[in-house]
Amino acid sequence: MLCLALRRFGQKLVRRHVLEEYVADMGPDRRLTTLDLVALGMSCTVGVGIYILAGEVARDKAGPSIVICLLVAGLSSVLSGLCYAEFGVQVSYSGSSYLYSYVTLGELWAFITGWNLIIFFVAHTATVARAWTLAFDNLLGNQISQTLHESISPNVPQVLGEILGFIVVGLVLLLMELLILRSSRIFLVSKVVMLVKLLTLTFVIIAGFIKGDLHNWKLTEEDYVKAGLNDTSSLGPLGYGGFVPFGFKGILRGAATCFYAFIGFTIIVTRVEEARNPQYSVPMGIVISLFICFLMYFGVSSALTLMVPYYQLQPGTTLPEAFLHVGWAHACYVVTFGFLCSLSISIFGFMFPIRNLIYMMTQDGLLFPVLARIQTGTDTPIVATVILSIIAAIMAFFFRLTDLVDLMSVGALLAYSLLATCVLIIRYQPQRRTGRNEAEVQEENGPAAEKLTLQGLLFPGSSTPTPLSGRVVYVCSSLLVLLLTLLCLVLAQWPVLLSGDPVWISVVVVLLVLIIGITGVIWRQPQSSSHLHFKVPALPLLPLLTIFMNVCLMMQMTAGTWALFGVWMLIGFAIYFSYGIQHSLVN
Repeated sequence: MLCLALRRFGQKLVRRHVLEEYVADMGPDRRLTTLDLVALGMSCTVGVGIYILAGEVARDKAGPSIVICLLVAGLSSVLSGLCYAEFGVQVSYSGSSYLYSYVTLGELWAFITGWNLIIFFVAHTATVARAWTLAFDNLLGNQISQTLHESISPNVPQVLGEILGFIVVGLVLLLMELLILRSSRIFLVSKVVMLVKLLTLTFVIIAGFIKGDLHNWKLTEEDYVKAGLNDTSSLGPLGYGGFVPFGFKGILRGAATCFYAFIGFTIIVTRVEEARNPQYSVPMGIVISLFICFLMYFGVSSALTLMVPYYQLQPGTTLPEAFLHVGWAHACYVVTFGFLCSLSISIFGFMFPIRNLIYMMTQDGLLFPVLARIQTGTDTPIVATVILSIIAAIMAFFFRLTDLVDLMSVGALLAYSLLATCVLIIRYQPQRRTGRNEAEVQEENGPAAEKLTLQGLLFPGSSTPTPLSGRVVYVCSSLLVLLLTLLCLVLAQWPVLLSGDPVWISVVVVLLVLIIGITGVIWRQPQSSSHLHFKVPALPLLPLLTIFMNVCLMMQMTAGTWALFGVWMLIGFAIYFSYGIQHSLVN
């Protein structure tokens, strides 16, 4: 009896959403071209990551080697972007990795993915609001912060003055958002903002290489002493000079934080149903926007670290302030205005997917239906908007910028890892047909249940996926995710491995052997022959590489970030197991 109850409970956790076969529609709503999607992706990607985050990472984590951090983070983002592109072509519904996980992995994993994306979008809103405040204050010569600090009583904590500033800016953003959501020309605005952004970043890159000093990439202990930092032995968190002052560990930590700078491309997938030719424009839009963003990030970070020695970048320093260091005060205001425009469109771009996500989860019965209550006239889920705005305001007031960025990176990395697992699994599943999949048809019409044998495991008798081969891939993929996580945990202790400890080296060897063996089993299984306009190449290696890189970056997060993430996940599990599992639409 207990075993039967546990089996039914487990079946509830992995029940899947079934989508009707997609039929292309070239109606009037399908108006977005590839250029529109590229502009939208860039508008939501290039923003806070380059405006403030570059200085934070360069100062405390990587120094000039931030360019290597961006390369690692960009590569991981491209791999995840390829997985997104395949699902955007295969499941042509406006959604996100939540929908894709629901179709492939099951309900529990879909809820985890959606819940992580919610905290990502909320934290992103808080981060952009904070950056918007800094940009607007810099544009006015820091008059807002000075006025607030001077006018408020000395007995009132200084943070309250900053809070009042955030409230004012938050109200302005809310009013602007209500106006812009009613505009049908949001994509025209995105194109204009993208052009302004590209011109601004190009100016920063050219000016940086003109006014930069290559010696800032080759700092020595003498430079620290000349800068008034006294004995270099007391520098500690400032590193010890050179191009990689914080070592290999600093590069990994910086790459984990820099991953946030590339995750705006997911906005493209939420517009699949509005694209004229989603099979072509979605993958091209993701790849092109990520490539352009990487070039911009690489150039701007190089210019920043060439203009200003990394140890002189103060906490909260924005990119335009670097021009004050080289004596170009007027350029500071020009760059600030450009980023003010880009940050404004960035916060609006992420308002659409968070509302769609919450609406989808409430319609699926995983969240409370009150969150989907729509305000008449604006088509806005007013309850969800108010609650999430309050959470975003609290996070903006009480968390540092790097804490918010790391929290977003953890949520995004976990969601992208689950998405890569989805790609790995669904490619080996029987083809879907008319709301059911071929596996169900074969189970009903097939002669007898297949039996798993060692020969059948390595040499399948069918050239097309069967229910048995699909289950084999499902189990093997789950084992690989577990083994890759264990491998990343062990590799996080790389100083011990370099010391030659035989125990740790043996553990790594055993894990690698198991990973290679299980990967070989998946490789031997037949893949689906269904025609797709875009497929992730080099299966199963590329999705596994995506998972490995994402988990490695997650291992670089601090204990405080994991504590915040754990609290958020506990709240989510409480909601799912007390409400969602009983009221699920698939139930």
